[in-house]
Amino acid sequence: MDRLAREGVKAKYLIPPFVTMTSPSHFTTISGRWIEDHGVIHNMMFNTETKWKYSFKTTLNKTEWWDNGVLPLWITAQRQGRKTASFHYPGGGAKYKGEAVQRSLVESYTHPDSNETEWRENIDIVMNWFTKEDFDFVTLYYGEPDNVGHKFGPETENRRVMIQQIDRTIGYLVEAIERHRLTEHLNVIITSDHGMTTVKKKPNVTEILLTKYIKYKDLVKFDIVDYGGFGMILPKPGKEEALYEALKNAHPHLHVYKKEEFPERFHYAKHERVLPILLYADSGYNINGQLIIYFNKGDHGFDNDLEDMRTIFRAFGPDFKKNHLAEPFDSIHIYPLMCKLLGVTPEPHNGSLAITQEMLVDQQPGAKIQRSSALQNTAIGLGTTTGVLAVLFVTGVTYTAIRRKKKQSADQNSKSEPVNLNEIPRVAL
Repeated sequence: MDRLAREGVKAKYLIPPFVTMTSPSHFTTISGRWIEDHGVIHNMMFNTETKWKYSFKTTLNKTEWWDNGVLPLWITAQRQGRKTASFHYPGGGAKYKGEAVQRSLVESYTHPDSNETEWRENIDIVMNWFTKEDFDFVTLYYGEPDNVGHKFGPETENRRVMIQQIDRTIGYLVEAIERHRLTEHLNVIITSDHGMTTVKKKPNVTEILLTKYIKYKDLVKFDIVDYGGFGMILPKPGKEEALYEALKNAHPHLHVYKKEEFPERFHYAKHERVLPILLYADSGYNINGQLIIYFNKGDHGFDNDLEDMRTIFRAFGPDFKKNHLAEPFDSIHIYPLMCKLLGVTPEPHNGSLAITQEMLVDQQPGAKIQRSSALQNTAIGLGTTTGVLAVLFVTGVTYTAIRRKKKQSADQNSKSEPVNLNEIPRVAL
């Protein structure tokens, strides 16, 4: 990671969107929209009538949770002639206005998150997608160091060991790019979805337990709490004011709002899925409902302005400056940067290329990136050390167009030749 800062761009830090959770944050990165605009408001899909709550990995397969009228970059790019794929990235398995990502692998419920050998195999698979199948944009996701941070806490030896594994994986990624002769065609972006902080528990603190302050059976129709430092409640009919009054000063480290009064700076509450009462806690205080059943030692979901919720940004490649330190910025601005590198016209978004333009060798606003080799660039975004690991690969338009033309010519000249099955990449889940 230190090497990449010297060889490319490092931001002082990156500000994730609120709420600081995996799916909402990753979808902001891939769409450039605030969470209240794209509607993926939580890691869990839920239904207030049936009371169903779907786990994070189960939600990955629910198109109705992801498809809310905002197009992610996969769909935008492939509609403009690019070839796109998602490898375990949140939202990649859904259909958008009936259209699926051209290749999509969805993480299974029991999929292991920390196998270093598999991490390297996944990188090799994606490299083959570029060199053998001419993909333009691929996202690759890993579930660490989030899991180990939850289980053991962020300031532990277990998490340091996992971050060392991630650092080795990034090194392997650089080696793989070189081995596949993609160095001059790849720009690499490394970032993450959120930070993590140590959970505060008794006897050191008085934990937040909502049932100490309200009678659930009288006031609450549905809630989605017990999930870190953020929660929402749907009151029973006519009980919103009573519920709000009972909770608003209940605990010194709990912040309670009516939906219409939630702070604008979060860009969160205006979506129709957001429930009438919103709660978020000070750093490290989990919101518990009727029982304290929370075992995590580290967590997120807190105010995105907190230092512990911030994440990292690195970028390197032929179109990025070297040894360049960028000012902090919001993750919404990654989307227009990727669109520029990919050469696609973006959908409406909340970001601005002006925020990241100074990172590029060619800084002229609206100018096309030019390479002396006449090959445009590829960008890779890799979510890493604070939240979960996610890789976004974007190939150069001219580069893949030339390869496809050569491939089509070769195919026409060898239609009768047998297919070598050993050269076809395998993907196993």
